Amino acid sequence: MSALSQSSKSSQIYTPNPVSPKTIAKPEAAKQSYRWNKENYSRNRRRLDIWIFVLTFWFKLWRNGKKWTYRGGYTEEKLSQRRKKQAIWIRETFLELGPTFIKVGQLFSTRADLFPSEYVEELSKLQDRVPAFTYEQAASIVEKDLGKPVTQLYRSFDPTPLAAASLGQVHKAVLHSGEEVVVKIQRPGLKKLFTIDLAILKQITRYFHHHPRWGRGRDWLGIYEECSRILWLETDYLNEGRNADTFRRNFRNHQDWVKVPRVYWRYSSPRTLTLEYLPGIKISHYEALEAAGLDRKLLAKLGAKAYLHQLLDDGFFHADPHPGNIAVNPDGSLIFYDFGMMGQIKANVREQLMETLFGIAQKDGDRVLNSLVELGALTRVDDMGPVRRSIQFMLDNFMDKPFENQSISQISDDLYEIAYDQPFRFPATFTFVMRAFSTLEGVGKGLDPEFNFMEVAQPFAMQFMTNGNMGNGSSIIDELGRQAAQVSSTALNLPRRIEDTIEKLERGDLRVRVRSSESDRLLRRMSAIQLSTNYALLASAFILSATILLVNGYTKLAIGVVIVAAIPALSLFRILQRIDRIDRMY
Repeated sequence: MSALSQSSKSSQIYTPNPVSPKTIAKPEAAKQSYRWNKENYSRNRRRLDIWIFVLTFWFKLWRNGKKWTYRGGYTEEKLSQRRKKQAIWIRETFLELGPTFIKVGQLFSTRADLFPSEYVEELSKLQDRVPAFTYEQAASIVEKDLGKPVTQLYRSFDPTPLAAASLGQVHKAVLHSGEEVVVKIQRPGLKKLFTIDLAILKQITRYFHHHPRWGRGRDWLGIYEECSRILWLETDYLNEGRNADTFRRNFRNHQDWVKVPRVYWRYSSPRTLTLEYLPGIKISHYEALEAAGLDRKLLAKLGAKAYLHQLLDDGFFHADPHPGNIAVNPDGSLIFYDFGMMGQIKANVREQLMETLFGIAQKDGDRVLNSLVELGALTRVDDMGPVRRSIQFMLDNFMDKPFENQSISQISDDLYEIAYDQPFRFPATFTFVMRAFSTLEGVGKGLDPEFNFMEVAQPFAMQFMTNGNMGNGSSIIDELGRQAAQVSSTALNLPRRIEDTIEKLERGDLRVRVRSSESDRLLRRMSAIQLSTNYALLASAFILSATILLVNGYTKLAIGVVIVAAIPALSLFRILQRIDRIDRMY
């Protein structure tokens, strides 16, 4: 999370009252508790710290799969409890390891399709409350990047940061023109730390990618590249400034209810970003909102409406709309902060999203499956039957309730539960959208317990389906025409398809699997008889050996062999019981 984001979370940066230094300044002992925050922190020590965490985590994963390590026997509940404890340890360790791991943890909290729910839930609580760096360091970065001392650039510059986060911190300032601004300054040595950490993480990723168990069906290197790309983008404050400008332009016709800080490009650089100071009330400070006479129910609907506009109309959306990044102006308009992490939906993705939407509306599992493959959210495997059945099960249960009664959070949980251990590979954009929807639903319910996100989304969805706002102008008429053409094409090509199927059967390209209960019974009975024969021979061999030993006077040794012979004899008895059950069952 960027410094601007964290500052807004404190609910004080964008309010007229200055922040008390005690709320930001950390005692020296606290600063020393983070080794990565020291200027003389060595590269070798960094490697050691990271590998200690990785090896410890690997041991914990290995132990999770060993049932004998569970006191009193293994149960799913005990595994879940163990994972919860491990998740807390991971969150605390990420905070100790610093900026790179804090950001990686926050990205992983969106990937419930890849990680157990216990880990995702705990990582979503990860807050980058880290020590601030000194005013001298901040002033040095501003002077180096902007070419002038702080005193020449700003009429006043508060030396005490309003808030500090993993990537940087925010100071309040006043321009010589009299305009109030906030200056976001990147943490010293951040890019050097990212370079070291990401190189080590790539080595670790390669190990997991090629691991026979944890790498199976997981493109860990692709996930690493995506995380790395997002992290480097967040270190470029000019990119964040461009995002803020684009976001502001997209809402230029809605300035009566959405405010976006203006970027002062003359006072900005890759490590310094100067933004318009827009004070507001944090959207989750309910008492303050009521004291200001604001309608909480209306604010909940405006938050959902703003995000649906971003997603469906612009295709450019805020990927981290948590309560700390949204405030409310005294006039009731929303204020958005922190544009370091944004999502964009491309034209081809919009087209496939349209396909997915119609497939869901028609409860057509095949159509949804094919569109997810085209989206890159699903990897095609040899046997798509189990995946198709999972999708159809979700559609049948999803459509049992009216659209407006659905819960985004519940839909997300069900979707990720189906996706976990399946060949689903949700792109970052998709997971950001789902996380944002869930977050906004939580914000809305906090403002209004009766708030229903899907109820607000319904008219947008209907307009989307009717007018085709998502790209190529597809309408319901176009869709019906396309479907009619598809049906006619299918009918005309049916004889040809039958011929193709016969040819595939003749070539052996098509496999037909037939399951017979009688065949299953015979196979199981034959397997059991084979085992019983083996155990009988083994027991007989031991008994014969014991007899020979007894005849030759080795009584004690013969008794020992007889005891050993009891093991295959007992196994033989159990196999005979199994054969009897098989015979009686059929």
